[in-house]
Amino acid sequence: MHAIRLLELFTLDIGSAEQLLELIDSEFQALSDRQLPHLQSILTEKLPLLTLLDQHGKERSQLLISLGLSADRVGLQALAAQSSQSEELLERGDQLNALLERCQAANLRNGRLIRSSQASANSMLGILRGNETPSLYDSRGSAARIGQQRPLSQA
Repeated sequence: MHAIRLLELFTLDIGSAEQLLELIDSEFQALSDRQLPHLQSILTEKLPLLTLLDQHGKERSQLLISLGLSADRVGLQALAAQSSQSEELLERGDQLNALLERCQAANLRNGRLIRSSQASANSMLGILRGNETPSLYDSRGSAARIGQQRPLSQA
């Protein structure tokens, strides 16, 4: 009975994780192309999937704990050893784990892109406000000595 429910949760979560991975890849494209309205719709679609994955993850953990097993791969292996669906349980668990790792890696990639874009935008704003001076070089390739910084509006 518990193994069947676990298989159902794995199957549902594999589908959700695949959808999430597609959305994260779409998010990367929207970030690269600076398509903010599309990015907002992607974020709206991601939230229910993340909530569902979190709920099912907690349910899987509670199910294993209620059987006196650890809520990790070792606990899943112990349950699989007692079940007629042992191979399918382990296979689905591994498949879900691999998908979630891919989602995490893609999400980290998107985070790096966001941080890079923020740094670039902040640098440009600093230059426009006169707070930063862009790095300029003289005819010899050395850093130019700029005597006085002036805001762009006074240049």
